[in-house]
Amino acid sequence: MEENNMSNQGTQQGQNINQQFSNQMGQIALPNSAGILTLGIISIALCWCYGFIALTCGIIALVLGNKAMAVYKANPSNYTLSSYNNAKAGRICAIIGLCLSALMLIYIIVVFAFIGAAFTALPWEMMGRH
Repeated sequence: MEENNMSNQGTQQGQNINQQFSNQMGQIALPNSAGILTLGIISIALCWCYGFIALTCGIIALVLGNKAMAVYKANPSNYTLSSYNNAKAGRICAIIGLCLSALMLIYIIVVFAFIGAAFTALPWEMMGRH
């Protein structure tokens, strides 16, 4: 019982210190900056998975990144520079991931088009039908 009270007091003290520090500095983290960076990295990492998952993550990261940039540019003194850099890096990763996944999606479409064209060009006798 005493251990739980001590651990709760420790976490409360840590939260109080963080709140005091952010109140003293007057700056908070940019909304969704870590999520933007995470989605941007995921869009690069998963661009080889037929392009659909990476396109989705990249588009979401790009939209959130643009909103975060607008919020930061409206009042930069309210937000930390590190969160701005995270959002900026996430946007860049999202753009790279979107380009790579778009190329992968185009590649898959071209491959399926060639496979479809190859099967339609074969004579019926070669396919085993008479």
